[in-house]
Amino acid sequence: MPKKFIKRYLPTPEKMQSIESLQFLGDVLHEPNLWHINRHCVARAFLIGVWFCFIPMPFQMVAAAFFAIWFNANLPLSVVLVWISNPITMPPLFYFNYKVGAWVLHRPVLPFDFELSWSWISERLVEIGIPLYVGSVIVATFFAGLSYVIIQYLWRRKIRADWRERRQRNAASRHSS
Repeated sequence: MPKKFIKRYLPTPEKMQSIESLQFLGDVLHEPNLWHINRHCVARAFLIGVWFCFIPMPFQMVAAAFFAIWFNANLPLSVVLVWISNPITMPPLFYFNYKVGAWVLHRPVLPFDFELSWSWISERLVEIGIPLYVGSVIVATFFAGLSYVIIQYLWRRKIRADWRERRQRNAASRHSS
């Protein structure tokens, strides 16, 4: 993972600290570890952001920010990754989570017949909610762990390639001298 690529798309600490709605965080935004772009901070940010993007809950970004602060992950990257689940991707993503949960709990997948009424929601909350959350936790844990491992691998591979290239350049410059 090239550091320059990530830096190009993330907001600067100064920009984040100047946002009025984030002032309630106080000195937390001044913590330099939340802005580091290194293998460990970025991998933890992927772990947190990807995990929360698969969990159907309100204020996913707030939860991701809290855990990024708690685990010293890159704060803006953790929050941005939550947007993998957005209004376009949420229905298929959460339906897949529901199907995984129903399969794990050995329950039949209910036909999709949504009705926006309190009676429908109260009747179906347990029938749909339990498999949805069980599946969401399973899928979130799998993909968050996978993203963590992939980021660690890609970052190390990039560092090894850079070292190899640097050694070849140095060897070539020594031979030409």
